[in-house]
Amino acid sequence: MKLLHIDSSILGDNSASRPLTRAVVEAIQAVSPGAQVTSRDLATDALSHFSAATLLAVGTPEEKRDAAQQHEAKLNATALTEFLAADTVVIGAPMYNFTIPTQLKAWIDRICVAGQTFRYTEAGPEGLCGGKKVIVVSTAGGIHAGQASGAAHEDYLKLLFGFIGVTDIHFIRAEGLAYGDDARVKAIAGAQAQIAEEFAAA
Repeated sequence: MKLLHIDSSILGDNSASRPLTRAVVEAIQAVSPGAQVTSRDLATDALSHFSAATLLAVGTPEEKRDAAQQHEAKLNATALTEFLAADTVVIGAPMYNFTIPTQLKAWIDRICVAGQTFRYTEAGPEGLCGGKKVIVVSTAGGIHAGQASGAAHEDYLKLLFGFIGVTDIHFIRAEGLAYGDDARVKAIAGAQAQIAEEFAAA
């Protein structure tokens, strides 16, 4: 089993999502001791944002790419290869200003590639990533799950991964983290309980 572990919080040791993604990875390793884990920290090793330079690098024959284009193309290829190789993807997705971190969006833009993770057909779009499992650790200062305010956060991730064919998507949720110390402790404990329950029967 191959596991891809993605963190995107910019808060370092103060992050709520990072300890929870680690807990998920450890829980998976406990039930699948041979799991091969690839970790990517999008805050400390950020991908550049999707741009015209990205498209130009991809569209330029390899032998004609300059150094910058070679670097850009390598970023694309590495992110995509890691994702395609993974059976399970664990993603830390804190909410920043009602949406996901821009660092996570930059990664998403690297893995959504026509002909690789989805394709268009006469019958419409078709996702090519069926069979993968995605576990999203969703954290937020407020309460947004199931609300209109969560449309660009959890709902967006459901839509995005569904589009590329991932139907097995789970959310480990810690919300209301900014509602005081007691609320934060309760939310983190609830997420930890979710993790324990998720993998208890695995």
